[in-house]
Amino acid sequence: METQTQPTKDSVIIYSGGLDSTTLLYEERERVALAVTFDYGSNHAAREQACAEWHCRRLDIEHVAIDLAFMGRHFQSSLLSGAEAIPEGRYDDDNMRSTVVPFRNGIMLSIACGLAESRGLRRVLMANHGGDHAIYPDCRPEFVFAMDTAMRTGTYEGVELATPYTALTKADIVRRGAQMGVDFGHTYSCYRGGEHHCGRCGTCTERHEAFRLADVEDPTVYDGQ
Repeated sequence: METQTQPTKDSVIIYSGGLDSTTLLYEERERVALAVTFDYGSNHAAREQACAEWHCRRLDIEHVAIDLAFMGRHFQSSLLSGAEAIPEGRYDDDNMRSTVVPFRNGIMLSIACGLAESRGLRRVLMANHGGDHAIYPDCRPEFVFAMDTAMRTGTYEGVELATPYTALTKADIVRRGAQMGVDFGHTYSCYRGGEHHCGRCGTCTERHEAFRLADVEDPTVYDGQ
């Protein structure tokens, strides 16, 4: 009689508490040893972190939050400048470039890689996806490939970067999450950081459209509903 071996807990996940990283957390939960949330001073940090804590408790996965307040003080981005600075529109609109936080993923991946090596873990997971490519340079395949190379060569054990959603759409991710029973009602995306999603900023627009395209009921409460 064959005995089934349990997957090795060998991964750190960069986990915001948003829709994409929550789906990846559930998909990789058998291998995730640590989920790390970074607070870099964004409008929505507190609400995202609360969602991250909720899901990690549910899955019994260790969760840590790391303060990157220096980014909020020294970097330029509408994401760090208050709710009123967030533009309305779609991700492919030129005005949405103001939401870019310079080299955010590079900084977070560097820290996550250090955490992985410190704990004897071999992988770092990130939930960037195809819809991010239009305006976020640090979500594109070229960046992911370069960071994977840097991490492998810059660590003794060759920590690798895994980004399984790089070529997927957000609708693809919603479908995957729905199939796993992810409670999307306990995820947060809105760049304005209000009690409810504003429904008008780029990430709200993308979120609502993803549920529609995936033919999955959207549990999000938007302002004005």
